[in-house]
Amino acid sequence: MNNKKLSSLPLGNININDSYFTRYIDLVSDVIIPHQWSILNDLETNMEPSHCIANLKIAAGEEQGSFSGMVFQDTDAAKWLEAVAYSLQTKPDPILEKKADELINLIAKAQQPDGYLNTYFTLTAPGERFQNLEECHELYTAGHFIEAAVAYDQATGKRKFLDVMCRFADLICATFGMEKGQIHGYPGHQEIELALIRLYHATEEKRYLDTAKYFIEQRGQTPNYFDEESKHKKEYIFPDFKDFDREYSQSHVPVRQQDKAVGHAVRALYMYIAVADLAYEYDDSQLMDVCETLWENVVNRQMYITGSVGSSAFGERFTVDYDLPNDTNYSETCATVALAQWGLRLAQIKRDAKYMDIVERALYNTLVAGVSLSGKEFFYVNPLEVQPRTCHPSSSKRHVKPVRQKWFACACCPPNVARTLASMGNFIYMVDDDSIFINLFLTNKTAVNVNDGKVELEMCSDFPNSGHITVCVETTSSVAFSLAVRIPDYAENFSVKLDHEPVSPIVQKGYAIFDRMWNQKTVMEIDFKMAAKIIHCNPRVRANIQKGAIVKGPVVYCLEQTDNFENLAAIVLEEDVELTESYDQSLMGGVTVIQAKAKQISSPEWGGELYSGKRPQYKSVDIKAVPYGLWGNREAGEMIVWIHSPI
Repeated sequence: MNNKKLSSLPLGNININDSYFTRYIDLVSDVIIPHQWSILNDLETNMEPSHCIANLKIAAGEEQGSFSGMVFQDTDAAKWLEAVAYSLQTKPDPILEKKADELINLIAKAQQPDGYLNTYFTLTAPGERFQNLEECHELYTAGHFIEAAVAYDQATGKRKFLDVMCRFADLICATFGMEKGQIHGYPGHQEIELALIRLYHATEEKRYLDTAKYFIEQRGQTPNYFDEESKHKKEYIFPDFKDFDREYSQSHVPVRQQDKAVGHAVRALYMYIAVADLAYEYDDSQLMDVCETLWENVVNRQMYITGSVGSSAFGERFTVDYDLPNDTNYSETCATVALAQWGLRLAQIKRDAKYMDIVERALYNTLVAGVSLSGKEFFYVNPLEVQPRTCHPSSSKRHVKPVRQKWFACACCPPNVARTLASMGNFIYMVDDDSIFINLFLTNKTAVNVNDGKVELEMCSDFPNSGHITVCVETTSSVAFSLAVRIPDYAENFSVKLDHEPVSPIVQKGYAIFDRMWNQKTVMEIDFKMAAKIIHCNPRVRANIQKGAIVKGPVVYCLEQTDNFENLAAIVLEEDVELTESYDQSLMGGVTVIQAKAKQISSPEWGGELYSGKRPQYKSVDIKAVPYGLWGNREAGEMIVWIHSPI
């Protein structure tokens, strides 16, 4: 690649005090982490037990019993520890750190003498390790443990967890590969690939990077490993697997031949993260071309306006281009987390703002929709239209929940939300030796070392309520460096002043570049318009023909029944509709709401008929929209994003 990859700043260097995200970040440390710890220890009485910590205690010999839960139940503990690691960097907490250390000691005791770590196989089928890669998530689980260990080492400087996972990673490297006696397979659920790359950066042990590359290169080769594995399978752990094709696991063709996102969305996106990383590490332009082709396919043909992906509940998967139903879609929260991580990697490698435009959309909409304002309820599925009475167990919408759930048997999403919100600082800045890139406009303070000089940045904004942002740049002496500010794709009349003087920066790949000598204190004022407007959809998306969505900056809005009335699908926007913005301090902790005039299809004379030749009548109504990320935090009711609009 032409440029050195940019990196995120250490989380401990960033003090976020943002009107939009701080409440979510505080929610992680104050509520979500302790609440999820209680769940993992089966201390909550109003839900099914997790068994997660119990499994580890049994495997460690501290308790008697048998394994319970999903084959990947260990990952709940791994992602909880990763969230703790990020939280400790910004909010040190000796009590929480002690609790995490005790869990790490337990994990170390559960590890087998050869380094293997997975309570399902240790307790249930010790002789069947790595024999059902398609279904059993062993490498996926290992990946989440590795990610947590790297994060915890970075947060605390304590190596015990990292050493535990290096032993497991060494076993994986020795077990898998093309040498005689090695398993020539790869994971059914990708994750280990990106985790091994993180471990390589933490340890500089190249075998971890090489094994990640092996897993990517071997995937989809002929003969297909999963076809061979299935010949020896007596039964499926997950019965649905017998109905899935090889596209489900992205093993239908070699990765270098893939040009469309297919199959299970989370698996695909975790793999694409690793593909981006490997393309950079090995300076592989062909692999990067594959990654960029897949990115364009996802964001321009298979992504919802809210930054969610995976339109089908069957297989939690991508389907075909432009297939984006609003009321039956799946849009798993974990897939949005993966999309944001993938976009960040590409932005760091390519220095192109178009990736962060998508990351921002995902973070401001689907990510925050994944957790309630109380921090104790979660969405796994993220529809864009909900009619609660149709979401019953015997319907095609049984996966759609009209209210957030307390927990899930497969609880991958809640801790994924926690670890992402706790690491929000990773998305704000990107840096190298002589450059600072501003990606997101969160109010924060930070310090950066560039060109042997210390630079303090203080960013203040009311974003996303307005597009006025100030950045105070302060140095102790004169320092030459490049400051790049993202110009959002929705920004109108973008302008910048330095110390009150208008400037015309060079624009490169969506960033305004200020390459200059910075001396002591400079105040940068960024301004752009981001008024609420109606966005329309490519007509190839049949579900959205003659419909519009209300959007303000990166924030997608929705109508909820509690603010409006029943049968939201009967609303039609006025032609040349005027949208009125106002800030409601009393609503859900303070939020910008959008109001408009509209019409509602109304036929009071219809009677009991199901069909009629009568023309529908319309009545004028006032409608009120709130950010999609906040829907479902009040009473249960209908919700809709895409609204009928005039031709």
